[in-house]
Amino acid sequence: MPSPASSDLHPDPRRQGRVLLCVCMASAAMPMVFTGPAVALGGIADELSASAAALAWVTNAFMLAFGGCLLTAGALADRIGRRRVFFAGAALFLAASLALAFAPGIWVFNLLRGLQGVAGAAIFAGGAAALAQEFEGEARTGAFSWLGTSFGVGLVLGPVTAGALAAAWGWRAIFVLVLALMVLAVLLGLRAMRESRDPGAGAFDWAGALVFMLALTALTCAVLLSAQRGLADPLVLAGLVAAALLFAVFVGIERRAPAPMLDLSLFRYRRFIGIQLLAAAPAYAFVVLLVLLPIRFAGIEGLAPGPTGWLMAALSAPLLVLPLAAGRATRWCSPGTLCGAGLLVAAAGLLWLSQARDGLAAIPAMTLIGIGISLPWGLMDGLAVSVVPVERAGMAAGIFSTTRVAGEGLALALVGAVLAGLIRQRLPALPDPAATAELLAAGRLVEALQGAAGLAPQPLVQAYEAAFSRLLQGLSAVTVLTALVVLVFLRRPAETARARDEKSCAGGEALGRGPAR
Repeated sequence: MPSPASSDLHPDPRRQGRVLLCVCMASAAMPMVFTGPAVALGGIADELSASAAALAWVTNAFMLAFGGCLLTAGALADRIGRRRVFFAGAALFLAASLALAFAPGIWVFNLLRGLQGVAGAAIFAGGAAALAQEFEGEARTGAFSWLGTSFGVGLVLGPVTAGALAAAWGWRAIFVLVLALMVLAVLLGLRAMRESRDPGAGAFDWAGALVFMLALTALTCAVLLSAQRGLADPLVLAGLVAAALLFAVFVGIERRAPAPMLDLSLFRYRRFIGIQLLAAAPAYAFVVLLVLLPIRFAGIEGLAPGPTGWLMAALSAPLLVLPLAAGRATRWCSPGTLCGAGLLVAAAGLLWLSQARDGLAAIPAMTLIGIGISLPWGLMDGLAVSVVPVERAGMAAGIFSTTRVAGEGLALALVGAVLAGLIRQRLPALPDPAATAELLAAGRLVEALQGAAGLAPQPLVQAYEAAFSRLLQGLSAVTVLTALVVLVFLRRPAETARARDEKSCAGGEALGRGPAR
């Protein structure tokens, strides 16, 4: 079935512009609902009587559902229609966001955050697929550049607008802005976006979709629980074992499925493996800071939501400009080299941030991190589809997006657990150091003091700052290692490396040795 773009001899630029604006506005709402609540966690916790463990799910419920459902949403969009999946996601997003503004308790709130994540996966998968059908050639490249820029806009505006709204009308007002944005997106695209589907798509892989979501959920729950009970706890170990077994079952299902969600043969391409490592890098070099820093500024340093939101703009503002500049810089430098260099700059920023003692002192380091991560941010999506044969680009893009989003959710859970463990090691003798460390990691300094047997605030703040500094140093080291791997895997031009990989894979299969290394 030809794409709408190819079937039109004279495409309507005005209609295509409305489709692009619709998808970009809807996509900008995704990072806004991810970063916004982090600025107002204190108000959410106070009003909904949330524990530290429940607060962790405010961000993780959204990211887990988003990452876990992205492959499923993409596969459904190909089978039942991209437009249908996009607008179904928009309807669910509007309903969940409206209900969040009236959530009576934290567990209802977190359930609705999960529904927001499911909706976000449908919006992103359906919208991106619709753009791919609507545009061709250079116009398609430009459309996806604007889609990436819209994410940057959402990342910048999310903390700033959430802080201002929470300061003026309380945390429930945060969801009013994304509601308005999504309503405008729907009105723009309702008549402009046309339906398309893949008539050659096979039966939907329900077993693979279910097992993948269960595996990701088990892993996330086990990591979050380890912050409370430690890695040696039987329940934590059971969760990790269950996740490993479920992932193994998922691989088995995908190997046998006639129309798998995840085409495992793509991992024969060494550059494709490098791309998956690159996809995970922003999770621990940048995305985790979108949650950890507001918690520190507001919960430990005592800043109000408004100033906290403005401070966070220093981290995200470079993403408004530099990703487009990175795309132009590929005329003179290979994308892989630019990505590796950007990660090294971000690693330097993380190391610098580890020495900052307050929000104002952190601004230069945050800006440096934003500059560094902007280079791979604008190039990763293009690299993801350039390292495999063109006929497999759609599947490669889906795997890349899933790795990226699922990696962000897991990184948030893991980094939160590590921070709580590092704080616990540095606390003085207390009746329940694990509970105190968990509260401090969630930015609940006042509650931590209540359970600290009359201890002054300074020892607790010092324990938090020392743990936070060590965490950032560790993230910097991991980012440096990732940068080196990326430079090794992606240093060659895409066409040359892909041809070598294809020749190597074909030779390996002909000799009965399976794929190349």
